[in-house]
Amino acid sequence: MPGTFRRIASPLPPLSIDAALRRRFISSAGASLLLLVSPLGRAAQSSVLAVRVWPAKDYTRITLESREALNFNHQLVHKPERLVVDLEGVELNEVLQSLPTKITGQDPYIQLIRAGRNRPGVVRLVIELKAEISPQVFTLKPVGEYGHRLVLDLYPSEPVDPLLALLEKITPEEAVVGGAPPPQKPEEAPRKAVELTRKPEPPQKREGTIAEPPQQASRPAARPADEDGGINRLITITIDPGHGGEDPGAVGAAGSFEKHVTLSVGKRLKAKIDAEPNMRAMLTRDADYFVPLQQRVAKARRVQADLFVSIHADAFISPTARGSSVFVLSEKGASSTAARWLAQKENAADLVGGVNLDVKDNHLARTLLDLSQTAALNDSMKVGKAVLGELGNINRLHKGEVEQASFAVLKAPDIPSILVETAFISNPDEEAKLNDEAYQDRMADAILRGLRRYFAKNPPMAKSKLARLD
Repeated sequence: MPGTFRRIASPLPPLSIDAALRRRFISSAGASLLLLVSPLGRAAQSSVLAVRVWPAKDYTRITLESREALNFNHQLVHKPERLVVDLEGVELNEVLQSLPTKITGQDPYIQLIRAGRNRPGVVRLVIELKAEISPQVFTLKPVGEYGHRLVLDLYPSEPVDPLLALLEKITPEEAVVGGAPPPQKPEEAPRKAVELTRKPEPPQKREGTIAEPPQQASRPAARPADEDGGINRLITITIDPGHGGEDPGAVGAAGSFEKHVTLSVGKRLKAKIDAEPNMRAMLTRDADYFVPLQQRVAKARRVQADLFVSIHADAFISPTARGSSVFVLSEKGASSTAARWLAQKENAADLVGGVNLDVKDNHLARTLLDLSQTAALNDSMKVGKAVLGELGNINRLHKGEVEQASFAVLKAPDIPSILVETAFISNPDEEAKLNDEAYQDRMADAILRGLRRYFAKNPPMAKSKLARLD
């Protein structure tokens, strides 16, 4: 009957409370052990959802993405050079097994990768290296569309010097004496559209080759003063293709990635600048890999750049937004709500791309503390107006004036800096333009014309032949 209790006789004596608890604990522990060794127990292991490899001259990045944070340890092994990474509590699934196939012979640092079970519950990755490296291994919390990430950044023991990229174009002084730069590695991206638009002139040095001294000696050291406003030394321009690698930037409705558009335009602009007898250009990235915002600024300062040009493709929540824009750093806040929103979005690139926060650069930190005091802000506004005026000849302008916002990538205190929004990749019509090689080429031409106008009126001051190395 409900509410009644009937004692049932048992041939066994009643259990004490302690005995009952011990029996319950043993039963629970047995069930847990059974769960671990049963097929169902595999659900407790972490599953790697994706693996990505980003090879570049600066460094190679390997990213492992999972739903849960990965437990790991790593060590470097020498003779031969290897990086060994043990992943604890991870299932050796098809994703991890596909990692070796993602390594190509062109990777500057990785020979091959092996993945396999090392011992129960542990998957070991063995990365065979082509040279000595200085690895950075760190984790990233979920952000955007990414889950937990384990990042392996393989930096060379001897860091890549950005000055080497500038040796590809010799200085006017070297041209006079018939000097030639050392051989360089070939750079990606064919320049068919670029070469079609160049004026006929004597054969130029192609990237990745050694220029013949007679050709270089015949190149003029600089333009006459009446053509260039008195420019009598080589002008160095840093071109910064926005985003890259883990950070795709904005994504258009047709699936276009901002990082691909910016790199293509940046390479075209570099080719055009290098064709100028009194200019040379350096890219902050020349392939699809991520560069933290502060490192982009540091690269420009290391080569003592006269100008920093960051290239992006705009995006907004409304697909009707359209037009090209030019931004400079703001001392007092954004010039519009949209500018503030855009700066916040672009400054979040480090979160998406993945920065190792354990690495500190004290010199750069001191530099970034005094951002609002930049003496280059007035020059930034001048070059911004010159470039914006030229952009208006090839595309509608989003606003008829240079806008201002607190972009982290524009915060070099001693280099005039602008950020060019080529068009709205979130607008279907402009997305199609951004993927058109002819439009990309016209965009690069327009930016170069703006730079010429600026330097004709504001010739750079004299400086040492080689950039500072501090």
